[in-house]
Amino acid sequence: MLGIHIPGLGVLFALAVVISIGAMASNIIGHRLVNWWHALLHRIPVVRSIYSGVKQVSDTVFSEKGNAFRKALLVSWPHEGMWTIAFLTGTPGGDLARHLNPQDYLSVYVPTTPNPTGGYFVMVRRDSCIELDMSVDEALTYIVSMGVIVPGTRGSKLKASGPDAGISTT
Repeated sequence: MLGIHIPGLGVLFALAVVISIGAMASNIIGHRLVNWWHALLHRIPVVRSIYSGVKQVSDTVFSEKGNAFRKALLVSWPHEGMWTIAFLTGTPGGDLARHLNPQDYLSVYVPTTPNPTGGYFVMVRRDSCIELDMSVDEALTYIVSMGVIVPGTRGSKLKASGPDAGISTT
């Protein structure tokens, strides 16, 4: 059989499949299928614990009304002298509060670049955190863009200044 190669046909097909699945999931039949899938996953012992945890976290973090990340912070990470953006998630609670005074420590999430869904949850001293004057959305954009899109500058690149002015950032 003679095959005909049409450039871009695979991309168009993939796009059509994604749109079709989205349309199906947004109607009543789609809701029933999604609910059936959730129920199925909750019946499998090992999958149930993993799926429930991941779903709870994703529902909280990606909720439009959620405030999982309360503030953008600047923290020394991964060691003194290096800094990164982190997000305030709360204060140590439960048994941790017995060992780490909630008045002295903050619970923070340190995302990785360029995919902020992977990262580290750490407790850091409150006095070693600097609250940033930027929204959580601006900080996420800064992280995902790997520092290329600087908050408040609409896509401009960071200009070198201060003691490290010899380091080119362009």
